Amino acid sequence: MDAIAKIAEEKIRTAMEEGAFDNLAGAGKPLHFEDETWVPEDLRLAYRVLRNAGCIPPDLEAKREIMNLKDLIDTIDDDKEKLKKLRELNFKILTFNIVRKRPLNLEDLPAYEQRLVDKITG
Repeated sequence: MDAIAKIAEEKIRTAMEEGAFDNLAGAGKPLHFEDETWVPEDLRLAYRVLRNAGCIPPDLEAKREIMNLKDLIDTIDDDKEKLKKLRELNFKILTFNIVRKRPLNLEDLPAYEQRLVDKITG
């Protein structure tokens, strides 16, 4: 263990003995980690600041709309309405891909991916 790690460990141990960690906000509650693997490393800090300020980047908002629309389509029984929403979903995915300049990962939408494969191959 290097010197900096030893110093850090000792400071943490001393703080624990003094009770510095006893009454922290959120104590006893599970930690909620955000998956930021999709965010380029150089943008993670900016996204975190925006998220903490209550702002959502446009590409995240579009992805959220796509996922919500997909969930809505799964609940629709009327074929005409379902077709209308599928067209809307196609348009949102197309717009999303143009703005991002890289395609949406269809693995996030497995049922939609299968429909698309069936449409192309059938």
